[in-house]
Parts: sequence; structure tokens; C-alpha cells
Amino acid sequence: MKKRVAIIGTQGVPAQYGGFETLVENMIGENASPEVEYTVLCSSWDYKERLTEYKGAKLEYVPLHANGVQSIPYDMLSLLRVLGRGYDVVLVLGVSGCVVLPIFRWLYRGRLVVNIDGLEHRREKWGRLAKWFLRLSEACAVRVADVVVADNKGIADYVTETYGRESVTIAYGGDHAVREVPQERQLEMLAARGLTPGGYALSLCRIEPENNCHVILEAARLSGQQLVFVGNWNRSDYGRNLRMQYADCPNICTVDAVYELDELYTLRRNCRVYIHGHSAGGTNPSLVEAMHCEVPILAFDVVYNRETTGHQAHYWGSAEELAHALQNTQADALSANAAAMKQLAHQHYCWQTIARRYESTYA
Repeated sequence: MKKRVAIIGTQGVPAQYGGFETLVENMIGENASPEVEYTVLCSSWDYKERLTEYKGAKLEYVPLHANGVQSIPYDMLSLLRVLGRGYDVVLVLGVSGCVVLPIFRWLYRGRLVVNIDGLEHRREKWGRLAKWFLRLSEACAVRVADVVVADNKGIADYVTETYGRESVTIAYGGDHAVREVPQERQLEMLAARGLTPGGYALSLCRIEPENNCHVILEAARLSGQQLVFVGNWNRSDYGRNLRMQYADCPNICTVDAVYELDELYTLRRNCRVYIHGHSAGGTNPSLVEAMHCEVPILAFDVVYNRETTGHQAHYWGSAEELAHALQNTQADALSANAAAMKQLAHQHYCWQTIARRYESTYA
């Protein structure tokens, strides 16, 4: 008998949004054990083409958006949909709708596994009421789940300190970011953007204050280092204002989100350094993807980033510190950084290993 697992809390697959979607994309298919049968709850409002099956997983649709404020009723409705369906395990990714988990736990007799994500209630984009609600939802999840998953030791320590219970630490994979792109093709793509291998710094993220986008841009201005900054610049006033503020800096190029995987790999693999500004969350998918591309990492100095990079990257806490690192870090130090990142990525952040670790929580 196959173990039937329902996955809740993502936009769905095929992945087209963020970290949890990429996680599910790589847990199913060839990385899944033949003894596990997955069903993924997806947003019918976010997919024009609604597949019923993908990479061997069954897909079911919920008529709400999966992100923003609607993520709360979306997750709640998803939980309701899986009741009475005979699932052996329900895997919940994120805590948006987990305020109803105590009731769900009373009605559901299978195994409940919850990945609490990156302390969502601390993110700056939420107002006071939303932060209070997410904190409550997180508490409900931690207290009733059979297994709590943390994606980083920093998150695991938080769970122990705050709630007095143990969690299982399972990070993200990043090996899917490595592509077989001929060198000639890479040079063509770089030339189309006016770039040369090793001549630019790269940053790639959602354009939000908690990702220190303003700090990274100011550091590039101070240092004169050519910067390619990829993100969703037009989605918020914060992004639009920053883009306008630094439009006259000739060494700074703000690029709209890039989804083509070969081009993403090319941009990462050929940068001089990768700048990671995330201040919240646990193991950030964009960071482990860059690590797999064997490039030096300059990461914002918080426990999550230090844990992910094994304390072997370069770290900064201000625009001045980052500018100094961009100007003064020697080539041999950057090469050692890149080699360490690649080794750590192979040891800890490969999808087949991640998939097996999740499956171990189902028993």
C-alpha cells in the first residue's frame, strides 16, 4: 500500500512562484519514493491550464489565490478539502491558515507535518494585526502538529526556545538551478545585457525592505561595483521608488524578474560575487541555488544566513560594510568562499536528500 500524502500551503505545481512551490516541484517526480503517492492542492485562480496530474502527483484546485491576504482562507479551505479523504499524511507548508489546526487535528486522525517557514510574523510587509494573527497561527501549528519542520537551525532553535519542543531541520535543495549551458551561449546571453564574466555583482530577490534592497543599492553606489539586481521592481512603491532613485547610477542595472532557467544560471555562474540581503526567513532558496553555482557569497549577517553558509561566506551589516567588501576582498579569498559554498551545497542542499528527509517524517 502506498502512503497517501496531501500537500497544502503552496500556489501549486508546476512551480511558478516561490520557495515552497520549488520544494514541492522537486519532492514529487523522480525524487519521490515509489511508496509515496502525493496530492498537491493548487490555486485554480493562479493557473490558466489546470492539470489533473503532474510528475506522478495528483492535482486538486481551490478557488482562491494562494498568496497575500487570501493565503489564509486558501489554506483553511485546503485543509477542509482533505478531510475524510483517507490521506495518511497531511503536509502543511507555512502557517497562514494554521489557526484552524486545533479543530482540524480533532477531526483528522492521520499524521500532521507542518513546515512553519521563516517566522512569517516578523516580516516587515505585515501590519500589526497581521503579525499578531500569524504569530497565533504559528503557535497553533507548533502545538498540534505531529512533526514540526524547520528549514534552518536558527528556526529550530527558535521553536525550542519559544515553544519548548523539538523540530526536524530540513533545508531546501538548489541543484535544480545548475544547467548545461554551452559556454558560447552563456557569453551571448551576457553580451546581450552588456556584461562580461566576472565583471559584475549579482543580487536576486523579491524587492522588499526585509531583503535589504536599499542597502545593496547604496553599497553598489558607494563602491562603484557594477551591480545587476534582478527582482519584481514594479510590484510595490518601495521597488518603484528605489528603481527611480538609482536610475542615474551608471554601474547599477535593475532588471525585471528573470524566469528563464538557462539565463538565471548564466547570470549566477558568471558573476564576481552574489549578494544575499535577506534578513528574515530560514534557509532561503535563492541562496542555496547560488551556492550550487559555485560563486562567492556576500550575505547579510543574520543567524539564518550564517547557518546556511556554514559560517564560511563573507558577511555584512550595512551599506558601508558591503561596499568595503566589494572593493577590498581579494581574489583568493573570493575563490575560497566559492569553493566552500559549492561543497556545502553538495553536502546539504540536494533535492533527493531533501525529499527522503521529508518522507522520513511520514512514518
